[in-house]
Amino acid sequence: MVDMSKRIVIATDSFKGSLTAREACEALREGILASEKECDVMVVPLADGGEGTAEIISQACGGRCIEVEVSDPLGRPIAARYHIIEGTTAVMDVASAAGLTLLLPDERNPLITSSRGVGEMMIDALDRGCRHLIVGVGGSATNDCAVGMLAALGYRFVDNSERKVEPCGGNLRNIERIDDHLADSRLSECRITLAVDVRAQFCGAEGAATLFAPQKGATPTMVARLDEGMAHFAEVVERHCGVDVTHLEGAGAAGGIAGTLVALLGATVRSGAEVVMECVGFDGVLAGCDLVVTGEGRIDRQTLLGKVPFEVLRRAKQYGIPTVAVGGSVEMCEELAESGFAHIIASTPCDMPLDVAITPAIARENLRSAGMKIV
Repeated sequence: MVDMSKRIVIATDSFKGSLTAREACEALREGILASEKECDVMVVPLADGGEGTAEIISQACGGRCIEVEVSDPLGRPIAARYHIIEGTTAVMDVASAAGLTLLLPDERNPLITSSRGVGEMMIDALDRGCRHLIVGVGGSATNDCAVGMLAALGYRFVDNSERKVEPCGGNLRNIERIDDHLADSRLSECRITLAVDVRAQFCGAEGAATLFAPQKGATPTMVARLDEGMAHFAEVVERHCGVDVTHLEGAGAAGGIAGTLVALLGATVRSGAEVVMECVGFDGVLAGCDLVVTGEGRIDRQTLLGKVPFEVLRRAKQYGIPTVAVGGSVEMCEELAESGFAHIIASTPCDMPLDVAITPAIARENLRSAGMKIV
């Protein structure tokens, strides 16, 4: 039994499609306290650059929410939210305007989806006087290397006949030149920080299309076309500004958005989990802690590429605090087994169908049960 002096910190990401980070944390907390009421349990919702990042940063820093109509990944109007902190800093998620959760399963197609709505959010922030943009770059439905976003900001992309190319992932291989003469001049006054959730390369075997396009609806043939297009677009970018995005760490985040914005807009790439943890003062939260519980919807090899559970583990290790990871589902691999988690738990029973498991009420109860097992 855990005695009343034991202090537990619960710090999870959202369980995508089921629970927000706070809802997931609270479900685990209920389970722990149901098993041992005398524990001191603190809840710290986190994010890593995907959906929910902007809201968590805003809540920690006293920001205000802005709602604006933008284009969704298929060009339909949608109300997206971002946040403004201290008047001049805008915090936004790519997922708010170009997120995978905005599409039905049969609508997912990274050949045609666009990040245009993110550029429209950026314009609204510029109009309101913001000159520091923090962009959570994760959870996208796109693989367009930010060409949709940049088109909203005034960029044009043309083929070898100087004809305009419609900005989307499937057309990357047709782009031969970047025209920035009509780009929003206010971009030169901006500092852009990209909070990325993965350290994927721009293209190739460890690139954005290969690793992440399948979950965005791409077939193997589509993945090959997207990767070919990204490799070609990387050459176009290098001709335009002299930056080789294929060697930039994290350039593949959100279907190449990160690499392109670094090259063309001088953006800075940072770990999304680190950015959020700094804002919430996570190291201070760990002081005097006896156990850390973290988690996300699926724990697998990609968890170790900069996701919330891995960053929580890394920081807890520095203080000698054991860390338990909880995933809605878990796909064990050698790297996970050797990563240093004290224990890794799958909250979903092995015989429960996915469509049942992701129902919010069921997901909450499964996490509650996992919390009881932890203690």
